[in-house]
Amino acid sequence: MRAIGYLRVSTSKQAVEGVSLAAQREKIQAWAKLNETLLEHCYSDEGISGKGMGQRPGLAAAIEHACRRKSALVVYSLSRLARSTRDTLAITDRLERAGADLVSLSERIDSTTASGKMVFRMLAVLAEFERDCVSERTTSAMKHLRDHGLRISRFAPFGWRFGKDGRSLAVVPAEQDAIRLMARLRKTGKSYAEIAAHLDRRHVPTKRHTGRWFPKCVRSILKRHSAAA
Repeated sequence: MRAIGYLRVSTSKQAVEGVSLAAQREKIQAWAKLNETLLEHCYSDEGISGKGMGQRPGLAAAIEHACRRKSALVVYSLSRLARSTRDTLAITDRLERAGADLVSLSERIDSTTASGKMVFRMLAVLAEFERDCVSERTTSAMKHLRDHGLRISRFAPFGWRFGKDGRSLAVVPAEQDAIRLMARLRKTGKSYAEIAAHLDRRHVPTKRHTGRWFPKCVRSILKRHSAAA
Protein backbone atom coordinates (compact mmCIF):
# COMPACT_ATOMS: atom_id res chain seq x y z
CA MET A 1 0.00 0.00 0.00
CA ARG A 2 1.17 3.52 -0.81
CA ALA A 3 0.43 6.81 0.95
CA ILE A 4 0.80 10.53 0.36
CA GLY A 5 1.17 12.83 3.36
CA TYR A 6 -0.17 16.37 3.63
CA LEU A 7 0.98 18.88 6.28
CA ARG A 8 -0.16 22.42 7.00
CA VAL A 9 0.45 25.15 9.55
CA SER A 10 -1.13 28.58 9.32
CA THR A 11 0.71 30.51 12.06
CA SER A 12 3.92 30.34 14.05
CA LYS A 13 1.79 29.81 17.18
CA GLN A 14 0.86 26.33 16.04
CA ALA A 15 4.51 25.30 16.13
CA VAL A 16 4.41 25.42 19.93
CA GLU A 17 1.04 23.71 20.23
CA GLY A 18 2.22 20.29 19.07
CA VAL A 19 1.05 20.44 15.45
CA SER A 20 4.09 21.92 13.73
CA LEU A 21 5.07 20.60 10.31
CA ALA A 22 7.72 18.41 11.94
CA ALA A 23 5.22 17.01 14.46
CA GLN A 24 2.67 16.26 11.73
CA ARG A 25 5.30 14.61 9.54
CA GLU A 26 6.47 12.47 12.45
CA LYS A 27 2.96 11.21 13.20
CA ILE A 28 2.27 10.45 9.52
CA GLN A 29 5.56 8.57 9.21
CA ALA A 30 4.73 6.60 12.35
CA TRP A 31 1.35 5.61 10.89
CA ALA A 32 2.98 4.52 7.64
CA LYS A 33 5.54 2.39 9.48
CA LEU A 34 2.93 0.81 11.74
CA ASN A 35 0.73 -0.07 8.75
CA GLU A 36 3.64 -1.22 6.57
CA THR A 37 2.80 1.47 4.03
CA LEU A 38 5.19 3.16 1.61
CA LEU A 39 5.05 6.91 2.25
CA GLU A 40 5.87 8.19 -1.24
CA HIS A 41 5.93 11.90 -0.49
CA CYS A 42 4.77 14.55 1.97
CA TYR A 43 3.41 17.82 0.59
CA SER A 44 3.03 20.87 2.78
CA ASP A 45 1.60 24.38 2.95
CA GLU A 46 3.33 26.57 5.51
CA GLY A 47 1.86 29.80 6.85
CA ILE A 48 -1.33 29.33 4.82
CA SER A 49 -4.84 29.54 6.24
CA GLY A 50 -7.19 26.56 6.09
CA LYS A 51 -9.56 28.56 3.96
CA GLY A 52 -9.36 28.74 0.18
CA MET A 53 -8.45 25.36 -1.32
CA GLY A 54 -7.42 27.06 -4.55
CA GLN A 55 -4.67 28.99 -2.73
CA ARG A 56 -2.96 25.90 -1.28
CA PRO A 57 -0.60 24.43 -3.90
CA GLY A 58 0.64 21.74 -1.53
CA LEU A 59 -2.89 20.40 -1.00
CA ALA A 60 -3.65 20.46 -4.72
CA ALA A 61 -0.47 18.50 -5.45
CA ALA A 62 -1.16 15.99 -2.66
CA ILE A 63 -4.71 15.31 -3.86
CA GLU A 64 -3.59 14.98 -7.48
CA HIS A 65 -0.79 12.58 -6.50
CA ALA A 66 -3.08 10.45 -4.31
CA CYS A 67 -5.75 10.25 -7.02
CA ARG A 68 -3.25 9.42 -9.76
CA ARG A 69 -1.59 6.67 -7.72
CA LYS A 70 -4.82 5.53 -6.01
CA SER A 71 -2.99 5.99 -2.72
CA ALA A 72 -4.08 6.98 0.76
CA LEU A 73 -3.98 10.70 1.53
CA VAL A 74 -2.83 10.93 5.15
CA VAL A 75 -3.31 14.03 7.32
CA TYR A 76 -2.77 14.73 11.00
CA SER A 77 -6.35 15.96 11.35
CA LEU A 78 -9.25 17.08 9.18
CA SER A 79 -8.59 20.65 10.34
CA ARG A 80 -5.25 20.44 8.50
CA LEU A 81 -7.09 19.30 5.38
CA ALA A 82 -9.85 21.92 5.29
CA ARG A 83 -11.65 24.34 7.55
CA SER A 84 -15.07 24.12 5.92
CA THR A 85 -17.34 21.09 5.77
CA ARG A 86 -18.00 21.77 2.10
CA ASP A 87 -14.29 21.63 1.20
CA THR A 88 -13.82 18.45 3.25
CA LEU A 89 -16.72 16.79 1.47
CA ALA A 90 -15.43 17.91 -1.92
CA ILE A 91 -12.00 16.41 -1.21
CA THR A 92 -13.38 13.10 0.08
CA ASP A 93 -15.70 12.87 -2.91
CA ARG A 94 -12.82 13.41 -5.34
CA LEU A 95 -10.69 10.78 -3.60
CA GLU A 96 -13.55 8.29 -3.57
CA ARG A 97 -14.19 8.75 -7.29
CA ALA A 98 -10.50 8.21 -8.05
CA GLY A 99 -10.28 5.05 -5.96
CA ALA A 100 -7.98 6.71 -3.42
CA ASP A 101 -8.29 6.64 0.37
CA LEU A 102 -8.30 9.16 3.21
CA VAL A 103 -6.63 8.77 6.60
CA SER A 104 -7.04 11.37 9.34
CA LEU A 105 -5.01 10.41 12.40
CA SER A 106 -6.71 12.63 15.01
CA GLU A 107 -10.26 11.61 14.09
CA ARG A 108 -9.14 8.02 13.46
CA ILE A 109 -10.70 7.97 10.02
CA ASP A 110 -9.01 5.36 7.87
CA SER A 111 -10.74 4.32 4.67
CA THR A 112 -8.17 1.58 4.11
CA THR A 113 -10.12 -0.38 6.77
CA ALA A 114 -13.69 -1.69 6.53
CA SER A 115 -15.09 0.64 9.22
CA GLY A 116 -13.13 3.59 7.86
CA LYS A 117 -14.39 2.93 4.35
CA MET A 118 -17.95 3.05 5.67
CA VAL A 119 -17.30 6.52 7.13
CA PHE A 120 -15.57 7.56 3.90
CA ARG A 121 -18.57 6.51 1.82
CA MET A 122 -20.91 8.33 4.18
CA LEU A 123 -18.88 11.48 3.58
CA ALA A 124 -19.14 10.88 -0.18
CA VAL A 125 -22.93 10.53 0.15
CA LEU A 126 -23.05 13.79 2.10
CA ALA A 127 -21.02 15.45 -0.66
CA GLU A 128 -23.51 14.25 -3.27
CA PHE A 129 -26.37 15.46 -1.07
CA GLU A 130 -24.73 18.89 -0.80
CA ARG A 131 -24.35 19.12 -4.60
CA ASP A 132 -27.97 18.10 -5.12
CA CYS A 133 -29.16 20.71 -2.62
CA VAL A 134 -27.15 23.45 -4.33
CA SER A 135 -28.47 22.37 -7.74
CA GLU A 136 -32.02 22.26 -6.44
CA ARG A 137 -31.78 25.73 -4.91
CA THR A 138 -30.24 27.14 -8.10
CA THR A 139 -32.87 25.54 -10.33
CA SER A 140 -35.66 26.80 -8.10
CA ALA A 141 -34.27 30.34 -8.08
CA MET A 142 -33.79 30.37 -11.86
CA LYS A 143 -37.31 29.05 -12.42
CA HIS A 144 -38.74 31.74 -10.15
CA LEU A 145 -36.97 34.45 -12.16
CA ARG A 146 -38.04 32.93 -15.49
CA ASP A 147 -41.66 32.53 -14.35
CA HIS A 148 -41.73 36.20 -13.41
CA GLY A 149 -39.95 37.28 -16.58
CA LEU A 150 -36.98 38.66 -14.67
CA ARG A 151 -33.34 38.90 -15.62
CA ILE A 152 -31.24 35.84 -14.73
CA SER A 153 -27.83 36.73 -16.19
CA ARG A 154 -25.77 39.56 -17.71
CA PHE A 155 -26.99 38.62 -21.17
CA ALA A 156 -30.50 37.88 -22.35
CA PRO A 157 -30.90 34.25 -23.48
CA PHE A 158 -31.33 33.51 -27.18
CA GLY A 159 -34.96 34.18 -28.10
CA TRP A 160 -35.31 37.04 -25.64
CA ARG A 161 -34.15 40.59 -24.98
CA PHE A 162 -34.20 42.75 -21.88
CA GLY A 163 -37.01 45.26 -21.51
CA LYS A 164 -36.53 48.94 -20.85
CA ASP A 165 -36.26 48.33 -17.12
CA GLY A 166 -33.21 46.16 -17.75
CA ARG A 167 -34.72 43.22 -15.82
CA SER A 168 -37.85 41.93 -17.52
CA LEU A 169 -37.61 39.75 -20.64
CA ALA A 170 -39.36 40.35 -23.95
CA VAL A 171 -39.71 37.93 -26.87
CA VAL A 172 -37.54 38.30 -29.99
CA PRO A 173 -39.76 36.75 -32.71
CA ALA A 174 -36.96 35.93 -35.20
CA GLU A 175 -34.92 34.17 -32.53
CA GLN A 176 -37.95 32.25 -31.29
CA ASP A 177 -38.49 31.05 -34.88
CA ALA A 178 -34.87 29.87 -34.92
CA ILE A 179 -35.40 27.95 -31.67
CA ARG A 180 -38.45 26.21 -33.10
CA LEU A 181 -36.41 25.31 -36.20
CA MET A 182 -33.67 23.82 -34.00
CA ALA A 183 -36.25 21.80 -32.04
CA ARG A 184 -37.82 20.44 -35.25
CA LEU A 185 -34.45 19.41 -36.65
CA ARG A 186 -33.50 17.76 -33.37
CA LYS A 187 -36.72 15.72 -33.40
CA THR A 188 -35.82 14.40 -36.85
CA GLY A 189 -32.61 12.98 -35.39
CA LYS A 190 -30.19 15.70 -36.47
CA SER A 191 -27.06 16.08 -34.35
CA TYR A 192 -26.16 19.42 -32.77
CA ALA A 193 -23.36 19.77 -35.31
CA GLU A 194 -25.78 19.18 -38.20
CA ILE A 195 -28.23 21.70 -36.77
CA ALA A 196 -25.43 24.29 -36.39
CA ALA A 197 -24.37 23.72 -40.02
CA HIS A 198 -28.01 24.08 -41.16
CA LEU A 199 -28.34 27.40 -39.34
CA ASP A 200 -25.13 28.63 -40.97
CA ARG A 201 -26.38 27.65 -44.43
CA ARG A 202 -29.62 29.56 -43.84
CA HIS A 203 -27.63 32.55 -42.52
CA VAL A 204 -29.52 32.56 -39.22
CA PRO A 205 -27.73 35.15 -37.07
CA THR A 206 -26.34 34.24 -33.64
CA LYS A 207 -27.32 36.23 -30.57
CA ARG A 208 -24.42 38.64 -30.90
CA HIS A 209 -24.16 38.41 -34.69
CA THR A 210 -20.60 37.16 -34.34
CA GLY A 211 -20.65 34.61 -37.15
CA ARG A 212 -21.04 30.82 -37.23
CA TRP A 213 -23.02 28.55 -34.99
CA PHE A 214 -21.40 25.94 -32.76
CA PRO A 215 -22.89 22.61 -31.63
CA LYS A 216 -22.37 23.49 -27.96
CA CYS A 217 -24.40 26.68 -28.38
CA VAL A 218 -27.25 24.82 -30.10
CA ARG A 219 -27.27 22.23 -27.33
CA SER A 220 -27.43 24.92 -24.64
CA ILE A 221 -30.32 26.73 -26.32
CA LEU A 222 -32.35 23.54 -26.80
CA LYS A 223 -31.67 22.42 -23.24
CA ARG A 224 -32.94 25.73 -21.89
CA HIS A 225 -35.92 25.60 -24.25
CA SER A 226 -36.79 22.08 -23.08
CA ALA A 227 -36.52 23.06 -19.39
CA ALA A 228 -38.83 26.03 -19.88
CA ALA A 229 -41.41 24.08 -21.90
